[in-house]
Amino acid sequence: MDYKVKNIGLAEQGELLIEWASDHMPVLGLIRKRFEKEKPLEGVRLGAVLHCTKETAVLIRTLEAGGADVAVAASNPLSTQDAVVAALASTGTKVYAWREQTNDEYYWCIDQLLEQEPQVTMDDGCDLVSKVHQNKPEIISKVKGGSEETTTGVIRLRAMHADGALKYPMVAVNDTPTKRLFDNRYGTGQSTIDGILRASSVMIAGKTFVICGYGWCSKGIAMRAKGMGANVIITEVNPIRALEAVMDGFRVMPLIEAAPYGDIFVTSTGNINVIDMHHLLIMEDGAMLANSGHFNVEINIPALEGLSESKRRMRPNLDEYQLKDGRKLYLLGEGRLVNLAAAEGHPSEVMDLSFADQALIAEWIWKSPTLDVKVHDVPKEIDDMVAKLKLESMGVSIDKLTEKQVQYLNSWKEGTV
Repeated sequence: MDYKVKNIGLAEQGELLIEWASDHMPVLGLIRKRFEKEKPLEGVRLGAVLHCTKETAVLIRTLEAGGADVAVAASNPLSTQDAVVAALASTGTKVYAWREQTNDEYYWCIDQLLEQEPQVTMDDGCDLVSKVHQNKPEIISKVKGGSEETTTGVIRLRAMHADGALKYPMVAVNDTPTKRLFDNRYGTGQSTIDGILRASSVMIAGKTFVICGYGWCSKGIAMRAKGMGANVIITEVNPIRALEAVMDGFRVMPLIEAAPYGDIFVTSTGNINVIDMHHLLIMEDGAMLANSGHFNVEINIPALEGLSESKRRMRPNLDEYQLKDGRKLYLLGEGRLVNLAAAEGHPSEVMDLSFADQALIAEWIWKSPTLDVKVHDVPKEIDDMVAKLKLESMGVSIDKLTEKQVQYLNSWKEGTV
């Protein structure tokens, strides 16, 4: 099949959304202009499992402008924007995605993508790479390399490499500064709050806001929640991150101590059962639970269901669980990425950086000689180029080192004078 979407009739609406995103992604626009002239990906079969949003569509069309034959599937059952994928399908992209997929449908879409036998992969959560290695090993020899967009996916990739299971080179786009410091912090911070507000319509000010984890995504969420007047508590397992949270002015404690006081709980760790049975048992009546990590495993949903006697959908993306002891707990976005399940994901301006990295890395992988089979960092020159282009697009100029300053920094002989 050339595509599988919910309603191809939404294409015109999708084009407007893509145009709006494109107008706010100037760096990717500059890359697209060069790609149109140089065709650095001419004939490359590229398979992408990404959140199918308007910003992703701008990336896909940039890759296609560079000559790539792109097939794309969703990286989350609830993150697809149906109008956007309709627009992509109507202009010839092989796209297999729709909102509210079942688990079987989700993996069926990835299977359709793999039928194209991609030579370069682009992943958001590592489901594509995992599927290739476990179910389609015969195409591994055709794959030159791939890139990974998320913290969760990079964790999985490093585990694969440590286990000796990784069979082709991958690039950790998530870990490069122009992605991690901006997309993870500012993008996740804003879009998570956006998702919580759209799902619940509650006031943030005055609420006790418990954030599980203090990585870059959680830092952004904490920053935005604090800015909206929340009383923020951080829970952590990493002593350095916990210390950083303390120095940033937040209360830090174990989750079991914070559980009775939280009004809103948000997980963003990349781990499983972060909010578990023993936490649910002592939460106050009316507490809301949201997840901003990639997979819907950070909140122990089976435990929540086991404690409940009934469940009602109160609003789109907000389910009420009536517990057997009389309390009510509320789950947002079915425990999936709340910023994409209940909102539209990160703002276009910040995805401009991440997807500029992705486009340039696809080119780098394809042009590079044979790469070692491991998880590679993004080359510094690509990261610096993206940052410079973004600054230029914002009308911001910076200083340059003088020749003497460059010599000084490269010399070990000069010291105290």
